[in-house]
Amino acid sequence: MIGRFLFSVTLWLSALSLAAAQPSILLDTMSQELNRNFTALKQKAEPAPYFLSYEITEQQFKEVGGTLGTVDGTGGGKSRRLDVSIRVGDRKLDNYHRVRGDQGQVTSGAAITYEDSVPSIRNRIWLETDRAYRAAAERLIRIRTNTQVKVAQEDDSDDFSVEPAAAYVEAPPALHFDEGGWREKIRRYSARFANYPSVLTSHVTVICQTDTRYFVSSEGSRIEHGRGFARIIVSASAKAADGTDISSFDTFEAVDESGLPDDKVVIAAIDRVANDVANLLKAPEAEPFVGPAIFSGRAAGVFFHEIFGHRVEGHRQRDESEGQTFTKSVGTKVLPDFLSVVFDPTRRKVGGIDLNGWYVYDDEGVKGQVVRAVDKGVLKEFLMSRAPIKGFPHSNGHGRRQPGLEVVSRQSNLIVDSANTVPEAKLRQMLIDEAKKQNKPYGLYFREITGGFTTTQRGGMQAFKVLPIVVYRVFTDGRPDQLVRGVDIVGTPLASFSKIVATGAKLDVFNGYCGAESGSVPVSAVSPAILVSEIETEKKSKSSDRPPLLPEPSNLEGFKGDAR
Repeated sequence: MIGRFLFSVTLWLSALSLAAAQPSILLDTMSQELNRNFTALKQKAEPAPYFLSYEITEQQFKEVGGTLGTVDGTGGGKSRRLDVSIRVGDRKLDNYHRVRGDQGQVTSGAAITYEDSVPSIRNRIWLETDRAYRAAAERLIRIRTNTQVKVAQEDDSDDFSVEPAAAYVEAPPALHFDEGGWREKIRRYSARFANYPSVLTSHVTVICQTDTRYFVSSEGSRIEHGRGFARIIVSASAKAADGTDISSFDTFEAVDESGLPDDKVVIAAIDRVANDVANLLKAPEAEPFVGPAIFSGRAAGVFFHEIFGHRVEGHRQRDESEGQTFTKSVGTKVLPDFLSVVFDPTRRKVGGIDLNGWYVYDDEGVKGQVVRAVDKGVLKEFLMSRAPIKGFPHSNGHGRRQPGLEVVSRQSNLIVDSANTVPEAKLRQMLIDEAKKQNKPYGLYFREITGGFTTTQRGGMQAFKVLPIVVYRVFTDGRPDQLVRGVDIVGTPLASFSKIVATGAKLDVFNGYCGAESGSVPVSAVSPAILVSEIETEKKSKSSDRPPLLPEPSNLEGFKGDAR
């Protein structure tokens, strides 16, 4: 905790070394305005603040999208958003204290000029600081009243932890985007779908962006760092005769456009996605099932992200509206003893694939740290922001947010490590053997999953749903695998963890964005394939709309994609 001491940014910087790059005009202006506003509020305001921080997020992007041999959209832009976090009261009880039934403090994410105009920047920071202070003071009054009339919370940890100040400046990432080249590629890529008449809609998009964050605090932190991100998204959909919506997709991610795959790889992905849709249209609808299954590595990554990752986020252990699945499980076995789970924001690649969940510092100015949440099946620690919980008084650099929302503890790069790996062929045979043991005619193989969601609060069921799109029946009698459609995976976390039997040896990566209380943040999930002795599926919801009544236009013949 930082207490009530006021430290000069200038004095702190004399004891800390910056990275090679020089601080920007924006970072210097933020520091100057923070010192001015914090000093004035300490002298004049009641209650006085004990902490103030500014974070400005600068985002720039460019994109091109197209369908059936045409470019149907281009875009780009640059923006800056300002988040002001101010704490009044003291570290034991401040305006960020979580109250039952309350949504918590919310920042504004106010738009700020992306030009380095010092007067404009200072004016906006000044006005937002005034607004944030007033809201903080009013909220503290409500919190103090609430604590007098409500029963005490079980976890009486402080509201804010003490962490060392950080000084780090690196040159902002540059946005590289060959728009002319990508227009030509998008036309060529998207035209490929014309070879697949059963596909109803299709799209190919490329987007490149940069995200630079500037952070200063009254503790003396001064941080300027950023990251690039590039992505190709291939998607296709159709509608079955019974009204079921069919879809498939593939994505490629890299730090910048130079890391994106070549034409051959993208064309192969388009063919794979289109064939998946065509085959799913002919596939039978799956029936509800309880039995053994294999999750591919990508599918297993989503599985762990949803049913495990969210339940070890630190703030959920203190919030009594949460289910607190693992709050009192530290030091006990929560997974099979051959499994370990690490969250590592410092890891940038796995197997040559760029990870999406890396960062240098989190959104509270704390350096990202490796968290070995589970070691050989035993729960060791939680993902922590600067909101302490019982037994974990410090952050481990997992306080994250989308601009405009307040920080909570979030996942980064989730990596599953197994000491019980077997070759893929043996894993498949183990699936068949388990199905025979249970007198099941088949087990399931989940090849692709689009995402999922989970319920962690006490007011709802402690359950999860994972959304697969490519699922096969693996028969015990030697028949060829059968593609099925209309499957959703459902279950409860503790029961599901106990059913993991073995894993494959090869790690696969699922890159994406995770949405939760603090908005959408980039994450990765890395896992080998896993075999579970039992999983439950249910039928996916479907619409009552029929496929198009009119035949496909004949002029599509004019731009069939290159068959090479």
